[in-house]
Amino acid sequence: MRFHHVGYAVEAIEPYMKDFFEPLFGPCPVSPVYEDPIQRVRVVFVEVPPGTRIELVEPLDEGSPVRRFIGDQRGGLYHLCYEVDDLDAEIARFRRRRCLPLAPPAPAVAFAGRRIVFLVTPQRDLIELLESGTSGST
Repeated sequence: MRFHHVGYAVEAIEPYMKDFFEPLFGPCPVSPVYEDPIQRVRVVFVEVPPGTRIELVEPLDEGSPVRRFIGDQRGGLYHLCYEVDDLDAEIARFRRRRCLPLAPPAPAVAFAGRRIVFLVTPQRDLIELLESGTSGST
C-alpha cells in the first residue's frame, strides 16, 4: 500500500479554492474538475509542494454520499486514500480486520477508470483503496 491522497469534503470546490485554500497556501497546481456520476461527486486534485496531494470532493447532487458528510458542518477531512496492487486481496485483508466496504469496487472517472472502494474501519474512519495502474493516473 502506498499513500495516495487526503480527501476533503467541501460544499463547493471553486469558492473553497478562492476563499480558503489559495489565500493560505498560495497558487498550487490544480487538476481539471472530474465529474463522476458513479460516485456522485465532482473532484479536483491540488498539489501542495513538496508533493502532498489533496482531493477536494464536492457532492454532485442532493443524493451524493458526500452531502451527508458535509451536513451543517460544511465538510472537512473525509478520507485517506491508498493505492494498492491487488484491490480484491486488499479488500479481503481489510475485511478480516472488520473493515466494511460501503459498496462494491467501481471505476472512477478521476483515475481513468481504475477501480476504487471505500471502507469504514471499526473506528469509523473512511479509507479509500485505489487500484494501481499507470495510464492516465492522477
